[in-house]
Amino acid sequence: RHFKAMKDKTIVCNIGHFDNEIDVAWLNANASKSTIKPQVDLYDLDGKEIILLAEGRLVNLGCATGHPSFVMSNSFTNQTLAQIELWNNSDKYENKVYTLPKHLDEKVARLHLAKIGVELDELTPEQAAYINVKVEGPYKPDYYRY
Repeated sequence: RHFKAMKDKTIVCNIGHFDNEIDVAWLNANASKSTIKPQVDLYDLDGKEIILLAEGRLVNLGCATGHPSFVMSNSFTNQTLAQIELWNNSDKYENKVYTLPKHLDEKVARLHLAKIGVELDELTPEQAAYINVKVEGPYKPDYYRY
């Protein structure tokens, strides 16, 4: 088994796709287990210690320090709007990688900020003219990275 070849105090975690990528059943059957803290277990395997995070499940979800659902919602909304954009305007795009258009990125921000109670002010025509953008945005040039 891979566990027997690991160095003492090896930290093992799953950043893959499925819960079965680490043979936790084998580890439970062949080593003694003690919990250091929630989602951090110490296994003693013949005098060698293996530290297992999130019980072998996906570490960014299991340890709850990964992407919060709000962040994931922003990301998935970006992906969905990008797919809709490509479907509706396929004639505007070649078969290559693109950065999400700023107007869609800002739309995602507006949708999500509203859900957490943030009210955004709108630019006056004078303010928009001063910074050389449309009143409705986008407010940053395409080369700008948030």
